[in-house]
Amino acid sequence: MRALVTGGAGFIGSHLSELLLDEGHEVFALDDLSTGEEGNISRLRDREGFHLVVDSVLSQPVVSELVHRCDVVYHLAAAVGVRLIVEQPGRTLLTNVQGAENVLEYCARFEKPVLIASSSEVYGNHPADVLLEEDAQRIYGPTTAKRWAYADTKALDEFLALALRHERGLNCVIARLFNTVGPRQNSRYGNVIPRFVQRALAGEPLEIHGDGSQTRCFCHVADVVRALRGLLELADGEIYNVGSTDRITIRELSKRVLEATGSSSELAFVTYEEVYEGGVTEEMFHRAPAIGKIKQAIGWEPTLGLDRILADVIESVQLASAG
Repeated sequence: MRALVTGGAGFIGSHLSELLLDEGHEVFALDDLSTGEEGNISRLRDREGFHLVVDSVLSQPVVSELVHRCDVVYHLAAAVGVRLIVEQPGRTLLTNVQGAENVLEYCARFEKPVLIASSSEVYGNHPADVLLEEDAQRIYGPTTAKRWAYADTKALDEFLALALRHERGLNCVIARLFNTVGPRQNSRYGNVIPRFVQRALAGEPLEIHGDGSQTRCFCHVADVVRALRGLLELADGEIYNVGSTDRITIRELSKRVLEATGSSSELAFVTYEEVYEGGVTEEMFHRAPAIGKIKQAIGWEPTLGLDRILADVIESVQLASAG
């Protein structure tokens, strides 16, 4: 099988590419290296069947040729991270919406099945005790808040995929990802676990945004790419949550990181106005997925817990620092 992975040099894309190669498939990784990195795929460059195409999902000729050449498409390319979204909202809108439009159009035209990587951000704000079902209500804050630009683009990507399925029979499936973590994840875009680990290993204060009472559920990237692989085999026009259901507050997470690294770093609580240019007055305080639908569909559930996630991230950060 020939698989196109957009964003293939990114964090999740590189792990998915590796899984597909291990299964014996040929992989075309399309990435403009704006947030993806060649270091993520350094171990793949010399493997038979791997091809890196350095270009953008905004390039219609490139996307057309690659979709036509491949058998299946995993669309992971996107502007990522709260910091990037807040500071460069125009880039977020263009990359996420127009990029998805290009990919979906050619998948429909050439009748190629496609997986769209969406995000838990589309749910907006919900109480801490709510497990988010795929048909849950969308609850955003003020319509003027830049914080929700990313969520809006991913929701639009979903609607476009489903519209093309209805109108032109597009074989698609949508995966809403919840806080994927693991080796090779970059802290520069605000990802909390690699950011905490890097600071803990360096003996620097761990910066906690707000009071640290917000909760998250972290899922190992190895589990996530297994889910993506299984979902594309369905391509049933449905939406599936992909994530862990084990919740933890950010304050407790910081303590777990200190224990795992043996660090004596202090905790530093900072306001959102201090963190982001212009300040952020909106936050998604709680996000926990209901995963019964994907478990019933393909038998998937996470197998690697937070201890394994932290161990793998710590090892990855130490190797990167030594190299």
